[in-house]
Amino acid sequence: MSVCLLALLVLISPTADALDNGLALKPTMGWLHWERFMCNIDCDKDPNNCISERLYMQMADVMVKEGWKEAGYEYVCIDDCWPSRQRDAQGRLQADPKRFPGGIKKLANYVHSKGLKLGIYADVGKNTCAGYPGSLGYYETDAQTFADWDVDLLKFDGCYMDWTLVGEGYVNMSKALNKTGSSILYSCEWPLYEWEFKQPNYTAIREACNHWRNFADVYDSWSSVKSILEWTASHQDIIVPAAGPGGWNDPDMLVIGNFGLSHAQQESQMALWAIMAAPLLMSNDLRDICPRSKELLQNRHIIAISQDPLGKQGYRTAKVDNFEVWERTLSKNQRAIAVLNQQEIGGPRGFVIRAAPGWKICDPQCEVTQILPQYKELGVQTLHTKMILSVNPSGTTLLTVTPISSNITGLNKLYWRDTVKRKHTIL
Repeated sequence: MSVCLLALLVLISPTADALDNGLALKPTMGWLHWERFMCNIDCDKDPNNCISERLYMQMADVMVKEGWKEAGYEYVCIDDCWPSRQRDAQGRLQADPKRFPGGIKKLANYVHSKGLKLGIYADVGKNTCAGYPGSLGYYETDAQTFADWDVDLLKFDGCYMDWTLVGEGYVNMSKALNKTGSSILYSCEWPLYEWEFKQPNYTAIREACNHWRNFADVYDSWSSVKSILEWTASHQDIIVPAAGPGGWNDPDMLVIGNFGLSHAQQESQMALWAIMAAPLLMSNDLRDICPRSKELLQNRHIIAISQDPLGKQGYRTAKVDNFEVWERTLSKNQRAIAVLNQQEIGGPRGFVIRAAPGWKICDPQCEVTQILPQYKELGVQTLHTKMILSVNPSGTTLLTVTPISSNITGLNKLYWRDTVKRKHTIL
């Protein structure tokens, strides 16, 4: 019943007005340092992996050389631990002089020279989560500083702030960014810091932010990914209607290509983040990533689902026999269907695809393409198909489904009949 109600709400409810900055009309794609590199500031012992300008320049180089930019990943994003411990004499944030000797402006110029965009991190409170200077009391100063540096994205965290003032702080920074006149995509964590106390106001959030975190940080583990999916599904009636071009729910970073997920689990994260119309912000080491993970992250068919211009977030539509079905309505009357096998023991299990609620668009017929785990054209299927999908343990089988209308079917039959008649006449 709740799934039916959600589907109705998504269909009939106009999405709340988005932040009017012309950005994030499709989910953001890029790379963000936090989950993989965290707050590693020891450049003497670990120069290749510490938070320094060298790290971001190398990632930008790889993104261009190894096909990431061509695939759609465009932002290179700095997270926490980049600043100096003190503001300058004019009260402005400044980069750590040892780790960023050229400063952020020079780094932005380098990233831009590669045809990419630079993201940076700050905090709504008095300190960042790692204890560096926060923006409380400096919203306009920091917004102008980021604009002067030609930064393209701001990730704005919510540590060290009275939760009752969090919303006001996020709105004030949104206004400050817009006041600069620069195009700076605004990534918020506003609802994350309110959910413990009250249900956030997603109309207000969407008006202020381009995307927003709702739940806990992702870790490099399947249990973490599962917890994000479960939280999202259990709150989908509230959060899904808020998403759309200009503003998106952010379930946090892709951890594909790291250490904690099997390949089947990596496929699940990629498929379901695409279904959820989530920002695709990788946190991994692009300089040293296994070929299968790279191929998955650059899969053009999955990215096409993620970036579908209709901009509707998908959601969980069914739980059947330890399977979950997630579906997303796409443009051109298409649908993406993801079937997740929650069982973590044994081998692949079969799922009868007509059990998916969205399969009803196959009345009378539809064209089906399997995207994951291997690309396959599954041809024309009917509403009452007996097709069974094979789904790996903790893996996901991802399909796109295109309905064939009865009119088109009838025209095709007439065309075929006329073609046959013409052949007989010629003979």
